[in-house]
Amino acid sequence: MIGEPTAVLGSASVNPTIGVLALQGDVREHLAALRSLGADPISVRRPGELAACDGLVIPGGESTTMAKLATIFDLLEPLRDAVRAGLPAFGTCAGMIMLADRIEDGAAGQETIGGLHITVRRNAFGRQVDSFEEDIHVDGLADPVRAVFIRAPWVEAVDGDVEVLARVEDGPAAGRIVAVRQGPLMATSFHPEVGSDDRVHGMFVDLVRSA
Repeated sequence: MIGEPTAVLGSASVNPTIGVLALQGDVREHLAALRSLGADPISVRRPGELAACDGLVIPGGESTTMAKLATIFDLLEPLRDAVRAGLPAFGTCAGMIMLADRIEDGAAGQETIGGLHITVRRNAFGRQVDSFEEDIHVDGLADPVRAVFIRAPWVEAVDGDVEVLARVEDGPAAGRIVAVRQGPLMATSFHPEVGSDDRVHGMFVDLVRSA
C-alpha cells in the first residue's frame, strides 16, 4: 500500500464478499486488489452470484456493451434492484457511467443501472490516444493517487447528496470532477486497479464493512 491508509480502513474485522461484475474490463486486477485488502472477492455474471455479494465493483470497459451483456445475462434488472435496495457499489470509468442516473453524449437508447445522482459525460477526455496519468488528491487519503484515465468520463453535474472526492488538478480539464461518493455508492473516472496502490479500493472495502 502506498502512503497513508484511510483513517477507517480495516476498522472492521469481517471479510465481506465483494463481487466484480465480470462481463468486461479489468476483472482480474480488481479481484486481486480486493483480496489484498481482506475481502472475499468473486466474479459476478449471474443473478445468483450477485445475490451472494455484500458489495459490487463495476469495472471499466465499454458502457454500452456492458449494458447489453448485462441484459443478455439477465443481470440488468437485478443490478438495478440491488442498488436500489442499498447494495454498496463502486464503478470505475465505464462503471461510473453504469451507475450514473444521467449521461451526456451517450449512445442512442443507452441504459444504465443508475442510482448515483450525477450527470456524466461519456468519453469526455477524448479517444484512446488521449489517455493520460496524473497525480490527484482524493478526500480521505493523505497522499496523492496516481490516476490513470483511459477514454474516461468526467462528472458534469452532481446533486446535493453527492460528495465530490477528487478533481483533475492540471491541464485543460482542471477542475473536472473525477471521483464521487453518495451513501453506499462510489465512482471514479480513473482506473484504481492499475498499479499497486490499493487505497481507493480500501475506501470502498471499508464502506462495505460499515454498511
